[in-house]
Amino acid sequence: MTDPVSTDPPTEARAALAEAMTLHEQGNLEAAEAGYRRVLAQGYRPADVLPLLAGLLGRLTRPEDALAAWDQLLAIEPDHAVALHEKGLTLHWLGRTDAAIVTLERACALDPDNPIAIGNLAVVLADAGRNLEALQHFRRALALQPDNLHLRHQVRRLGSGSVPFWHIPMMNDTPRNDAFEDAIKAAVGVAGPDARVLDIGAGSGLLSLMAARAGARKVVACEMEPMIAEMAQHIVAQNGYADRVIVHAKPSTELAVGAELDAPADILVSEILSSDLLTEKVLDTFEDAHRRLLAPDAIVIPRAASAMGCLVASENLADYAFVGEVSGFDLSAFTVFAPQRLPIHGTMTGWERLSDDLELVRLDLTQKKHDATLARLSIPVTASGRAIGIVQWMHIDLWEGVTFDNHPDRYTDGGWLQVLHSFPEPIDVVAGQTLDIAVGHDRITLILLPLTE
Repeated sequence: MTDPVSTDPPTEARAALAEAMTLHEQGNLEAAEAGYRRVLAQGYRPADVLPLLAGLLGRLTRPEDALAAWDQLLAIEPDHAVALHEKGLTLHWLGRTDAAIVTLERACALDPDNPIAIGNLAVVLADAGRNLEALQHFRRALALQPDNLHLRHQVRRLGSGSVPFWHIPMMNDTPRNDAFEDAIKAAVGVAGPDARVLDIGAGSGLLSLMAARAGARKVVACEMEPMIAEMAQHIVAQNGYADRVIVHAKPSTELAVGAELDAPADILVSEILSSDLLTEKVLDTFEDAHRRLLAPDAIVIPRAASAMGCLVASENLADYAFVGEVSGFDLSAFTVFAPQRLPIHGTMTGWERLSDDLELVRLDLTQKKHDATLARLSIPVTASGRAIGIVQWMHIDLWEGVTFDNHPDRYTDGGWLQVLHSFPEPIDVVAGQTLDIAVGHDRITLILLPLTE
């Protein structure tokens, strides 16, 4: 007579699992792995054993093996949310970011109220450079766990990390704001409220709001950083101008008449000038706008910008631009790697003026085409000293009688800094002499180089 078939698991498999789990708890991971594999070989409770094995393999820094274990589990239970979550994290560990995102998105779809899974998806999205999506997921996770300090930090970190440091002081720059608004009011007054306004590089949406407040009924803005564009549209709505202003999260080169713009713009407003005038591809952007997006007689604000500057000496700044003897060694050859441009602040760093103010380069932003330029400029030296370079600032022409500059002698706060364009090496100059330099631009950067015999 035989015993009836028992529904209980085999005693051997049950005992092997208990032993493996004990070894796991004791930290004897290699022995625990062997035990788990013996249990799996007997087909005993694989859906329970595989997560234990996969987690152990992760602790042993064997991600490929851990991934195989998660895949085994998903072959049994394709919609296992925990397995999908852990598989996604393992794929990310292996650098397979796109696959990790797809897998984590599946996990979140199956468990939509899991803040840990949502937060981890946000982390991987951020690592992939998909910052706006990451921020949106961090916000979702934070809504589920409002007291989670880690999530609060991530929301703030991702937002602030995507916005250049100068945005806030730029927005708080009252003289700059007043100058732009005066010009915008004048332009809308001339062109009329039905004039179409295009704002390139909208940032917070400030210039668009100024145009709407001046009476413009149709303002199209673009901002290439998606998170900033999203915030700009929120700010526009918060201030009651959502019916007049729309912000597109794309560069102006991706706008088109007949798509984002219903007709060529009558007024262009843009504040994409950098401290050294050109590094935000100003010329490419303005030329493209003239060619495709603006009416032939469109008003351009600003209509011109000049790089101004003077010859300077400074022991403090020299330590940022040049190196010589250090600890008894000659390191002067390393100076060839020194930055050509150093952002400074006229009231924060001591330097001595060796010449009067000079216009170095002028850009007419109403022109439809700009070629690279290079010319010789003779600088009369007004004080003897060791010239380390040119301190440069900006002067912008916004409208007839409306200008703005960040001259170091009278400008203390704002987003635009002065810039030291250092020479390849210091030059001793004497009052009454002249120093010849090459001035111009290559369409992307200013060129300011001494001409030596």
